[in-house]
Amino acid sequence: MLTCLVYTLILVSFLTAGSLGEEKQLSLKDAVQIALKNNHEIRALKNSVLAEKSDIGIARSSLLPRITFQEKFVRTDNPTSVFSFKLNQERFSQSDFEISALNNPDPLNDFESSLSVEQPILAIRDLLGTKMAKNEFLAQSEDFVRKKEEVAFRVLQSYIIVQTVKELVKVAEKALEDAKEHLRIANTRFKKGLGLYSDTLRASTAVTEAEQELVSASKDLNVAKRELGLLLGMSESVDTDTEIPKIPLRDLDYYQDKSSSRKDIRSLELRYENAKTNIRVSESGYLPTIGIGGSYQLNDHDAPFGAEGNSWNIMAFLRWKLFDGARREYERAKAKHTVAKVEEQLSGFKKAVSFNVYEAYLGVEEAKKNVELAEAALKTADEGRRLVKLIYENSLSPLVDLLDAQLNLDRARANLTAKKNRYHLAIARLSFTSGTTMQDLEVEE
Repeated sequence: MLTCLVYTLILVSFLTAGSLGEEKQLSLKDAVQIALKNNHEIRALKNSVLAEKSDIGIARSSLLPRITFQEKFVRTDNPTSVFSFKLNQERFSQSDFEISALNNPDPLNDFESSLSVEQPILAIRDLLGTKMAKNEFLAQSEDFVRKKEEVAFRVLQSYIIVQTVKELVKVAEKALEDAKEHLRIANTRFKKGLGLYSDTLRASTAVTEAEQELVSASKDLNVAKRELGLLLGMSESVDTDTEIPKIPLRDLDYYQDKSSSRKDIRSLELRYENAKTNIRVSESGYLPTIGIGGSYQLNDHDAPFGAEGNSWNIMAFLRWKLFDGARREYERAKAKHTVAKVEEQLSGFKKAVSFNVYEAYLGVEEAKKNVELAEAALKTADEGRRLVKLIYENSLSPLVDLLDAQLNLDRARANLTAKKNRYHLAIARLSFTSGTTMQDLEVEE
């Protein structure tokens, strides 16, 4: 009896643990929507996508004017520099033509303020780089949507597990109830002199074991609730408030068709386009860069930003790399090999997705059949336990037969719950594999 009391106290502590802290109760749809906003993985990837968007601006900046302001100070007695500085400062005089002044000038200060502008007109590499940055941003965006689908799938999985463990708790409670009933019958028979004391001990042991199972199931339920809360970005537990929504099961062709437009496939297709564009980038190194520019300059010998002299210039330029050590040839060869690699990856990935959909679909059919078999097994186990109980009550069978029949019934109940859990998870996996999770859950992306 002491052991029974100890286990009862442990059970009470587990059952009340959830009520001691805050615990929210959410529908599946609400849980998914909260996860899409608060899940830490989603929020981290969102910032990654925004960072990738900034790369578009970084790439585009190469096509925009470059405006530079510079303030420079020089003190020198270099004859050539002194001569040019005085000209720029517009302080050049007749005396500066003296031979001694030209060969050995006095030290001179020069403050130079300049504003320069340069605008590329033809920059193929930069144009292609901007296109690649846009494609990479789109690819990251597709990855982000796929991550949201993954988190929604994991929330659905966790939600199903919570519901399943709830059912297992009920199974454990029913097993404990049956075990107590067997103990009552054994005690009654012993008091009437129709049974053995050993039967009461065996029945009492069965009660204790049933209590242990209930304690473990209650612990598993609390862990499952906390895990669901973690997926939602919460620190508290989250309970389910409805039954698992039934996701419609369609034919295989529907899922195969949907899987071909999965977000991660689209992401890889965009990166394949980028790999092909990168060949053009490497080839652009053979072309010149053409642009225009100009500057305005102030010079003063006494103060920064002074304007004793001013000047301006405009220019057009053409830069053409005639030889760079065969770098462009190696870059082009590398880009072609990269295209071949990504093409193989894309082809292999599409085939793998198609196989995974096929496997998941067969998994649903298997799980559905197993549920039907588990239901049939439960019926026979329940009827078997009922008959053995009647026989035992009429002193025509030993207690061990009743305990064995009860054990079979408990296993059949737990097995049916597990098979239903696998069936729901199989449908969820099929939905995720084919890329229809959001649609099936009717959740806005």
